[in-house]
Amino acid sequence: MLLLLLLLLSPGDGQAQRVSGVRKNGSCACEVNSTLWSFPAVKYEAVLQQVESCGGSLNTLQEQVKLSSERLPQMQALVTNITARLEPHQYLHNQGLYTALSLRHLGEELSQVETDIGAVHRQLNNAQTRKLSKEVGKLRTDVDKMQMSDTINMKTVKEKLRYLKNSAESCKTIPKDFRGKDRHCLKGLITNISHPVMTKVSPQGKSYISGSWGKQAQMDSEGQKNSYWVQPLLDSHVRGNTLRVYQTYEDFMASANHRDYTFAPSYSHADSIEGPGAVLYGEALYYHCHSSADICRYDLNSNIVKRVTLPGTGVGINNKFPYCYYDCCANSDVDVEADETGLWALYATVGNHGNMVVSQLVWDSGAETLNVSQTWETRLFKKAVSNAFMVCGVLYATRYVDEYHEEVFYAFDTATGKEDNSLALPLEKVAKGVASLSYNPTNKQIYMYNDGYLLAYQAHF
Repeated sequence: MLLLLLLLLSPGDGQAQRVSGVRKNGSCACEVNSTLWSFPAVKYEAVLQQVESCGGSLNTLQEQVKLSSERLPQMQALVTNITARLEPHQYLHNQGLYTALSLRHLGEELSQVETDIGAVHRQLNNAQTRKLSKEVGKLRTDVDKMQMSDTINMKTVKEKLRYLKNSAESCKTIPKDFRGKDRHCLKGLITNISHPVMTKVSPQGKSYISGSWGKQAQMDSEGQKNSYWVQPLLDSHVRGNTLRVYQTYEDFMASANHRDYTFAPSYSHADSIEGPGAVLYGEALYYHCHSSADICRYDLNSNIVKRVTLPGTGVGINNKFPYCYYDCCANSDVDVEADETGLWALYATVGNHGNMVVSQLVWDSGAETLNVSQTWETRLFKKAVSNAFMVCGVLYATRYVDEYHEEVFYAFDTATGKEDNSLALPLEKVAKGVASLSYNPTNKQIYMYNDGYLLAYQAHF
């Protein structure tokens, strides 16, 4: 017997195995255990299932990635939209409208109001000041209770505080001789506004759709007593640096014999005007200074510009709180007005949640300074108003009706702090946009700059 050695590879460990055999009938025969090389079908099937499962999971993940990639821009747009919508609510939250107010800050405000009302009460000592003293005393009790309990509605307390601040301002509003000078103010609110009594195209043409105009507004002015003026916004309907003055009504209607003033060297200069809403009062033009929270006073005789910063937290400028209707009047955040009581600035602040604020301006000729004497906070959202003006210390606001009509719908009396939302005084116009409205106490007329048209109306009491 011939012994043959077969070298076979073992499937288990990859090593050679020795197998013995014999020569038989001219061939080599040997016994081989085939189980050593049997195909691992069970393991193969398990691995195959895992591969198939992985393939399915991979396809699913690829579909999810593709879907996510397609939806990502939509999700980003949605986040951007929600962020923009939440911004106003966020500042309201930060300002304490929806959450508890800072008791320390509230106490400081209340202390100032107590001081103001105490000073007014010592001077006047009448029924109104006694009533205010009693109310502020009750509010002080409520605030003191807050240090131990949070059951009082903070928003209500803030509204009471706003009312008391306005009432304190109103107590010292009207000079002793005011009612004697202007008897028509005793009649109450405006009862009617006439059809336009004057219609004229701006001297610069209809293409300049924004600006302001009117008659000299100071009742005892000498040098500019009968003058008319036009202040168009020549730079993108937003900024300007020139004023045109006509000495008489006849010159104005004929567009003749005018004098032009340049109160800033360029449209972007700090002394240039931004937005419609200027007024010629005495020997000076008052207007909103370029890109600031300041009111400027340009002296026509000396060519000197003086300014004062408006009070309030976050005074709206650069289209933050402009006059609006279905569209907004560009950069009309700050409006300067005049009436029987003097000069006014109309604007809105973040601190008053975008509602209109009314500040009275005073020019101190001795010190040659422009000052803010008093400030009232209303509950009228400024962007819901198309324009506004002052008459006898009362703020009047208008809203858009249609292309040819506005409506005076709101009044706020600085003498009493009371509001009236029931007005419905129609105001005709010849074009859609109203850039500015201003009242003139010398002739009781209202002036409108209406898309390049200059309109005047008679107010009736």
